[in-house]
Amino acid sequence: MNSPKIPPLTKAASGTTRASFITAALEGEILAGELRPGVRLDEEGIGRRFGVSRTPVREALKHLASAGLINIKPHTGAFVTSLTVDVVFEMFEMMAVLESACSALASRRHNAEDRLMLVAAHHACGKAAKHKDSQRFYESNKRFHEAVYAASHNSYLEAQTLNLRNRLEAYRRAATFHSGLMSVTMTEHERIVEAILTMDEAGAAEMMRGHLDTLRDDAVSITKALNRLAEPR
Repeated sequence: MNSPKIPPLTKAASGTTRASFITAALEGEILAGELRPGVRLDEEGIGRRFGVSRTPVREALKHLASAGLINIKPHTGAFVTSLTVDVVFEMFEMMAVLESACSALASRRHNAEDRLMLVAAHHACGKAAKHKDSQRFYESNKRFHEAVYAASHNSYLEAQTLNLRNRLEAYRRAATFHSGLMSVTMTEHERIVEAILTMDEAGAAEMMRGHLDTLRDDAVSITKALNRLAEPR
């Protein structure tokens, strides 16, 4: 599995941008198995590598910790997490429940603005897929799912779904960059949009659940591969 291509840092980049670049780079290396479970991440070394102070490095590490990719131990340091397949499976199982609920409610409650947002995000995904632009597809895919959450018109459900989505973002990002997945995603998105816009509540929930099952299977494969790398030789 290849790491996502990370654009080079520039001196003009803001602290937030630098932290985002570092987060994306380390995230890709963790999910590619280049930074193995149990490895300690040295703040000073990372700072030298990217030519930045410790502040953006610490911000990046906090983000990776919130995503469950590393553990930060007081007075010890940050270490790459060893996630079990069962934990990843269960998180995506819950993600499927939440996103299915959003889709079902969206099919019943969406308004004209929701329709425009949903269709626009779907078309943006299609354009990115046509040009094989993985980064743009990833960003458009996020907007598509967020449009579904918003169309549920249940702020509590939307917040809970976003919270877990952010926890699993690294896996979803990695899946986006897999060869051939964009075309599969576009087919599944098409079915979800059709179900929501025709107010097919059961169909919308079922299609979204199937879509999340695809992501779950990919995330489980990533976790198994990382666990194999962590096994003693």
